Amino acid sequence: MSAPKIAVLLGAAGVFIVVVVALFLGKFEWANYLLYAAFVCLVLAAVIMFLHFFIQLWKAFTRSEHRTPLNQLYNESETIHSVGPNTLVTECVRTMSTKKIGALIVLDGERMVGIFTERDALNKVLAAGLEPSKTKVSEVMTKDPYSIPPTTTVGEAMELVTKRRFRHLPIVKNGRVLAVVSSGDLTHWLVKDQVGEVQEIVDLAVRS
Repeated sequence: MSAPKIAVLLGAAGVFIVVVVALFLGKFEWANYLLYAAFVCLVLAAVIMFLHFFIQLWKAFTRSEHRTPLNQLYNESETIHSVGPNTLVTECVRTMSTKKIGALIVLDGERMVGIFTERDALNKVLAAGLEPSKTKVSEVMTKDPYSIPPTTTVGEAMELVTKRRFRHLPIVKNGRVLAVVSSGDLTHWLVKDQVGEVQEIVDLAVRS
C-alpha cells in the first residue's frame, strides 16, 4: 500500500474517532482515550504525507538531465553531415545553409580530421580575404577538434562548451563519429528537463 493511501486511511480513522467521541463523550469513560488515538492518527497521517512529498521532491531534483549520458539523448541513426578534405569552402557553406546547420565534420575516409564551422567561415575565410570558391576546407578547418565519448553527461558537455567556448562537440567512439551536439542542443535538453521537474512538483503538490 502506498504512503498516500496509508495517510488517507489514518486521517479517516482519526476523523471517525473524533465523530464517535463527539457523540459519546459524556457516556463512556474511555472517550478521552479515543481522543488521544484520534490525535495520534491525524499526526501520523500528516507526517507520512509530508515525508512522501519531501522524498518525491528530492527525487525530482536529483534525477537531473545534467547526469544523463549523451547516448541516451541522441539517435545514432541521425545523419552526420560531413565533407571530404578537398571540398571547397563554397560548397561547404552552401551545404550548411541548405541543411540549416552550423558545422560540418571533415572526414578522411571514416576518420575525423577536422570540423568546419560558421566561425571558421567568418574568421579564417572572409576575414582573411580568401576566395571561398578556390579554398579547400582542409586549409581553414579546425584540425583535430576536441571530441567526447558517448558516456559524457549533458552537464559535463555543457561545462565544456561554456569554459572552452565550443559551439559544437563531436561524439566519437572507437574513432567513429556518432553524432555532433551543439550548445543549443544542450541548452534545449536542460531547459526541457527543468520544465519537466517543475511540472512533476506541481502534480505532486496537487496529488498531496
